[in-house]
Amino acid sequence: MSEVARLRAVLAERRDRLGDAHADTLAAMLDLAEALWDEGRLAEARPLEEAVVAGRRALFGDGHPDTLKAIGKLATTIGQYGDLAGARRLQEEVLAGMRALHGADGRDALRAANNLAGTLAALGEGEAAGALLDATIAALVARFGEDDGDTLAALGNRAAFLWQVGEVEEAFALQERVCTALSRTRGAADIATRRAAAVLDGMLRAALS
Repeated sequence: MSEVARLRAVLAERRDRLGDAHADTLAAMLDLAEALWDEGRLAEARPLEEAVVAGRRALFGDGHPDTLKAIGKLATTIGQYGDLAGARRLQEEVLAGMRALHGADGRDALRAANNLAGTLAALGEGEAAGALLDATIAALVARFGEDDGDTLAALGNRAAFLWQVGEVEEAFALQERVCTALSRTRGAADIATRRAAAVLDGMLRAALS
């Protein structure tokens, strides 16, 4: 049985036993959405994520951490569909909520800031994106260190931004630094390492073309 099929069965069982609005049903729904996402089946994942956001807003309220995490996942999905303005609105809500819960330098708040910065860059708001990324990276390094996974994710985001604005050499050097750190801390076979290496390879191919 595939992971998606297994999670569909879990969701069906919880719906039958607990109903659609129960917290455990919503958690199973989000697990299934994540599995579908991993297979690239965004069209199937999106309505599940929307249902989880609506359900958790009703059950827990807008500012609950579980609600905010579901909103963040939905923002990523609709951003992939090209609705960057919608993604931005949701990510701004998540960032404000996580800052209220954990402070501006809490890990979840900094993750939210990194995600929002990526969307701002995609929207062409380079100055705002760069400022938010720099502040986020500085806070991550200060709290968690240069080799922390979230720090490296933000540095990768910064490399992508630099590439976008034409700072090719600086972008390549930064992405290379990310790849080296991930390979050292997680190993060459780790999915984050492989994704970072693929980005670096794409930069190299583009520079040589």
